[in-house]
Amino acid sequence: MNDPLPKPGWLERLSALLLREPGDREQLVALLHSAYERDLLDSDALSMIEGVMQVSEMQARDIMVPRSQMDVIDISETPDKFIPLMIETAHSRFPVTENDKNNVIGILLAKDLLRYYAGEEEFNVREMLRPAVFIPESKRLNVLLKDFRSNRNHMAIVVDEYGSVAGLVTIEDVLEQIVGEIEDEYDFDEAADNIVQDTIGHYRVKAITEIADFNQTLMAKFDDEDYDTIGGLVLNKFGRLPKRGESVMIGDFKFMVLHADSRRLHTLLVERIGGED
Repeated sequence: MNDPLPKPGWLERLSALLLREPGDREQLVALLHSAYERDLLDSDALSMIEGVMQVSEMQARDIMVPRSQMDVIDISETPDKFIPLMIETAHSRFPVTENDKNNVIGILLAKDLLRYYAGEEEFNVREMLRPAVFIPESKRLNVLLKDFRSNRNHMAIVVDEYGSVAGLVTIEDVLEQIVGEIEDEYDFDEAADNIVQDTIGHYRVKAITEIADFNQTLMAKFDDEDYDTIGGLVLNKFGRLPKRGESVMIGDFKFMVLHADSRRLHTLLVERIGGED
């Protein structure tokens, strides 16, 4: 009688799965987690592989910076007017608009302003502009990343089905979906609720929380006609993108910024100061 064939090892099973049709995705994920549990993959490698798989299913609309939160430069402004914004936000690239945010005419690189500081007499911002790349909201991130690399472009303007500017996305935004963001003590787990009670009378709230959900949980009465999220409400009150530690009162609530980067709000600490009705 023939000896039984040896059971295939982890590498053989993984190779077999990779050669199959994409319908085996769930089995592949399970196998990767099994490899992690057996110390064949560390947590960082597992997260990155899962990030790569996730990127292939995500679209530009899923990670874009909304138009309301875009830091832009108006072509009518002189350098002495917009340079403070460039220094404060510390971006390397800025969409340049004419008249309104819906009319992006190009991209200005911060390094190109060296010519301005060099004292060129006929410095012209319009002549410094790089062409803007426009992509649909539905563009998949894996395709977008490939385009970024092949075209050596780092920013794209996202437009909706009507051709209006919906937001922007950068190569860094895409890569963060793979390698993850730098976390700190204020970050939520991605699966956590948008509103988490921290201590008595204090709540940690994700900026993407819908105002209707915030009202229901904290018994508030904020109007959601102009803004959908609590982050939009807070940004409107500040009139700019606030930094960590800054706070503002809106109605009976104090909102303090716990986590914000140079592009958007992430997390807020909320405290009710006034008494409930």
